[in-house]
Amino acid sequence: MRNGIIGLVIGVIVGIVLGATVIAPRLNAQKLAAANLLVTPVEERHLPPGTPAPVGPVDVMLRIASAYPTHLTQIGTLATRVDSALRRTSEGGIGFDVQEPGALGGRDELFDAVSSGALDGALASPTLWGHQAPGLQVFGGVPFGPGPTELLAWIDFGGGRALYDQLYAKKNIRAIPCGVGSSEGAGWFKTEIKSLKDIRGLRMAVYGLPAQVLARIGFDVTRLDGENILDAFEKGDIDGAEFSMPAVDFALGLHKVAGYYYFPGWHQPATLFDLMINLKRWTELPMIRRAQIETVCGDAVRRSLAEAEATQFNALKTLQGAGVVIHRWPTDVMEALAATWRKVAREEALADPGFRKAWKSLTLFRRDYEIWKEVGRL
Repeated sequence: MRNGIIGLVIGVIVGIVLGATVIAPRLNAQKLAAANLLVTPVEERHLPPGTPAPVGPVDVMLRIASAYPTHLTQIGTLATRVDSALRRTSEGGIGFDVQEPGALGGRDELFDAVSSGALDGALASPTLWGHQAPGLQVFGGVPFGPGPTELLAWIDFGGGRALYDQLYAKKNIRAIPCGVGSSEGAGWFKTEIKSLKDIRGLRMAVYGLPAQVLARIGFDVTRLDGENILDAFEKGDIDGAEFSMPAVDFALGLHKVAGYYYFPGWHQPATLFDLMINLKRWTELPMIRRAQIETVCGDAVRRSLAEAEATQFNALKTLQGAGVVIHRWPTDVMEALAATWRKVAREEALADPGFRKAWKSLTLFRRDYEIWKEVGRL
């Protein structure tokens, strides 16, 4: 009898302990989860690429235009990925109302729209703004320029960022590096190019500094947005075009209209993408929201670089399997491109102070970087 009573008492005590330490916390956790008060587990925070942003209102909404269709791999999905990451990181404190290209005007109009405050911001590349601020093109990626890691090194630690900020500030814009791409394909063509004489009069869609170079060596250049290139090929309006990295070009469908793909991407060894925000709108944001934007964009740079480097070879294999012929530029073409670019760069530096400062800074950094590059590479 005595042993039975002792056993009953022990059982009651154990039950109380289990209830307090195991069962009750689990029930409370379920209640808290239902009330959305629990912190999301770590493994759920790192969601797969392309995961939609959480549905629901945010405290601060910025209307951001994307320069590239958001369905387009890597360069287009960047805007929606940044929005999703920003909403999660800020727990609904800030997010983007992402606008597709053309929804708020043409791509060339985005810079002035952000500068004037008609638009909160835009996600694009400095390579696009040659008419508004020629010096910004140097930061986006230049012909025969640095690869992505060297470009980032110059911007963040080689003096580039101060010049970058100054150029944008003069236009009433705050810009944050928010992505980087690998070397691009140099061009798609309907016919094979065996030498410099084969390019005379070929109509090619290209923009920016590379367009100046290609025009001088014989191409008839025109500027088209990416979504219009396919149609121009099909109508016979162009003979060739360049757009982006192999994975992006494949997603755009350029292999369906042109069978010859040329490398290396002399014109764009790297491409910087950045988030431009109207300067007044930026200064109005609470400091914590600005820090969240900068942090999310910093991670987007890391992620975009890794994605770009990891996906191009599969795209090339797929393109070859589809019958695309991959070529390297003939020697005489490469020599003409390099010589012509040096002339264009000198002329741009003479014509614009912003370009001159940025180009000089990049050139001096690359000269010193070569010391490490020479001894450090295999």
